[in-house]
Amino acid sequence: MTCPPILVFDSGMGGLSVLAPIRAALPQAPVVYVADNAGFPYGSKSEAEIAARVPALLGRLTERYRPRLIVIACNTASTIALAHVRAALDVPVVGTVPAIKPAAEATETKVIGVLGTPATVRQAYVDNLAAEFASDCVVLRHGTPELAAMAEAKLRGEEVPAEDYAAVMAGLTGQPHGVDMDIVVLACTHFPLVEDELAAAARRPLRFVHGGQGIARRVAHLLRDADWTGCEPTGLAVFTLRDEKSAALVPALAVRGLDVDYL
Repeated sequence: MTCPPILVFDSGMGGLSVLAPIRAALPQAPVVYVADNAGFPYGSKSEAEIAARVPALLGRLTERYRPRLIVIACNTASTIALAHVRAALDVPVVGTVPAIKPAAEATETKVIGVLGTPATVRQAYVDNLAAEFASDCVVLRHGTPELAAMAEAKLRGEEVPAEDYAAVMAGLTGQPHGVDMDIVVLACTHFPLVEDELAAAARRPLRFVHGGQGIARRVAHLLRDADWTGCEPTGLAVFTLRDEKSAALVPALAVRGLDVDYL
């Protein structure tokens, strides 16, 4: 690449929900999207595994692609490994924060839900966000280990039964005060990819919020002085494992203007 790219990193395809608004905000920027499918899913891994894997992998990727900025487009990796990555790399790094603050500002019932991976929803980081920004709200949490894989299956063109989405939503709506919940924070970047299915499964009006637009604004701000003269807005998707599932995702990536390579 002739210009340093923006590198967007996730365990799988969830970061596409962050990549899209970044490309809309900075259409002239080359991008490299990295899916660590060899480690997918992060949500069921231990904190120690993620804290060791993510900085090491991003170190290799930085050497290979020399990015201008890195986005960790994964809530689980951000809540566990962001500080380690920033300490290890001399590159600006933007993390992904569950959108609890905007949800708390917008709720009318003062009951909000946080839907994430098990690894994310149990983090003290989420406790701190809730205490700082939603102290006047009831914050319901549900960790779903399977929804990220369901989103990946959708991108591969596979059918996912509606009742599977209903079971995920019931993890929130079935809790005490769940009937009063009016906003759900999608605290995994995979989840906006199946927002329509989640909304249908809820069977009542709910608002869903996530951090994609906020991350794009942050990236655009940090790169406001970047010179993109002569840059080609190329797009490359990189997998850490070559397998049948990654091959099945090539059409969905091509539609998004991303060529495919393997690390």
